[in-house]
Amino acid sequence: MRVGCFAIVEPFLPFEQQLQRIAALGFKYADITDNHDGGSLGVEFGFSPSVSLDSNPFDLRRAFERAGLVPTAWCAHANLLDPSAPWRYSTAQILKAIRNAATIGIRHVITTEGDPKTAFGHRLSLRERVFLIAERLYEPLRLAEDLGVTLLLEPHGPVTDTIEGMEAILAACGQPPHLGVNLDTGNVWLGGTDPVAFARHFGAKIGHVHWKDLPAEFASRRGQQFGCGMATIPLGQGVIDIRGVVQALQAAGFKGHTTLEVTGEAALLASREYLAELGALE
Repeated sequence: MRVGCFAIVEPFLPFEQQLQRIAALGFKYADITDNHDGGSLGVEFGFSPSVSLDSNPFDLRRAFERAGLVPTAWCAHANLLDPSAPWRYSTAQILKAIRNAATIGIRHVITTEGDPKTAFGHRLSLRERVFLIAERLYEPLRLAEDLGVTLLLEPHGPVTDTIEGMEAILAACGQPPHLGVNLDTGNVWLGGTDPVAFARHFGAKIGHVHWKDLPAEFASRRGQQFGCGMATIPLGQGVIDIRGVVQALQAAGFKGHTTLEVTGEAALLASREYLAELGALE
């Protein structure tokens, strides 16, 4: 396995400075993390790490090259359960992410359904949620196939956080070879599923991994909160069986890219060291 970072390792740094910081910590890989349509005040005035989906993707590739880093995935985490609206990150943004990723040689785009925020989304049955997710991924999957990109579903919502829900989405989408799974160790545990069982079940379908461990105080939120942001503690110091996940991935033959979803320089470096101790890194 190879390990990199989210391109958000220090608050308020613009994107290219995030990459430079990642390289200074000794990493070789990073994901494109926060992104948006159009322009951004925060980007223009230098305090946001977000990148525009409407920018020239080659400018992003050149930023990676200047930092000596390789981009491994483009995050396109969406809201697929609430009604379509211009301000919601959904199908249109996933399509842009796929085009941009393909243009600069990134082969994995990661998305999810997210938590519903509206009464409409909360009223949906499981069957309706699966149908809506599959409908909103239909065109992104067609484009991904044509451009040689694999779309990876991350557990980060009430459907994807369960093995049964993830399987239902894969089935509703027709099980295409260019649709896989991004395992997020923290999200799947927080959603109420055992990450080791999740890794064993999906095995060869896992194309990428987001690593995070969570402290014991998160236990009361299990099954009620579907995903969280960056972990604040190093891997191996929380309640998640990271060792068991590593072993399950190794048994499945996983040798791909992984990303530390961890904040703080000390926690990042300790997490990388922990993975090395477990024999997870090349």
